[in-house]
Amino acid sequence: MRADDIRFLFAFDRWATLKVLETSQRVMADDWTEGNRIDRRGLGGILIHGLGAHERWRSGWEGMERPPRREDGPVLTRDELASAWTTEWAALDRYLGTLTDADMDGDFNHVTLWHSLVHLVNHGTQHRSEAAVLLTAYGHSPGDLDLIFFAPTRTGS
Repeated sequence: MRADDIRFLFAFDRWATLKVLETSQRVMADDWTEGNRIDRRGLGGILIHGLGAHERWRSGWEGMERPPRREDGPVLTRDELASAWTTEWAALDRYLGTLTDADMDGDFNHVTLWHSLVHLVNHGTQHRSEAAVLLTAYGHSPGDLDLIFFAPTRTGS
């Protein structure tokens, strides 16, 4: 795995997350905080969990203390969540910008670094899918979230 491949995957992750966040603006406030649930989380809880996971993994990769679990706190508003994602993406961009191809095979918590990086992108896909199911049930599908629809926007093909 190359560092540029990881940066591509995280660009996809952001693109898809933004589509879900933008679509979530159309649902009723009660559907954001209460509404239908998948497992124990509603729409807002699912999306807050995705952010919290990003923050914890990135902090770990950077050797920093991991922040508390956001999902254990109150449900953020949609605007608060969007703002927190903007902050997280800036921090993630700084970190990803430091990675080299040689770093990819390094160790992180007893796994290869690139495995943990890809894990987080995959984790985001799972929870965006859950959010998309709820959004669709509320009459607001976020549309296609697949990497194959993102790729042409990056490669110019």
